[in-house]
Amino acid sequence: MKKCYIWRDCTRCPEGYAPPVNLYILRHGIAVERGTPGFKTDAERPLTPKGKRQLRQIAAALQNLDLDFNLILASPLLRARQTAEIIARSRRRKNRLAFSDELAPGGNPKALIQQLNELKPMPQNVLLVGHEPYLSRLIGRLMSGGTTADIGLKKGGLGKLETAALRFGRCATLAWLLTPKQMKCMA
Repeated sequence: MKKCYIWRDCTRCPEGYAPPVNLYILRHGIAVERGTPGFKTDAERPLTPKGKRQLRQIAAALQNLDLDFNLILASPLLRARQTAEIIARSRRRKNRLAFSDELAPGGNPKALIQQLNELKPMPQNVLLVGHEPYLSRLIGRLMSGGTTADIGLKKGGLGKLETAALRFGRCATLAWLLTPKQMKCMA
């Protein structure tokens, strides 16, 4: 039986309505460089003051685009966590903020998709905050089924994927990809 995406009480679909999912993918903002004295590990590197300013502009652009998120899921590394917190605070979504090791460098994208699919009800608008090259590879995997798609996601860059049924492999369409400069113009 085909899954129905039209109506929650559709009689053709006993398991109920499964709305389409919008995945918004945001790379963390500008962070302290690797090897900077005072930061022992990569996980401890925070956003720079410039990175924080940039993210406040990105948050304003998200407000102007009227984007709202049912869930903000971020890597637990400090710079990604700070990025997610700035967005959550600006959108008044701190209670919808969570962290996943699967978004950290070296995380498992298949496990991430499984983690998202286990959420009940499945959120319709999810913001994922993480790192490169992981995020570009995730976008490539969901668009083409492989990881060879050449997508450049700058620090603070944002992409939108649309999918009717989220799965690990080809399942999504890239709706748009914005650079931090483009979002600054929208702020």
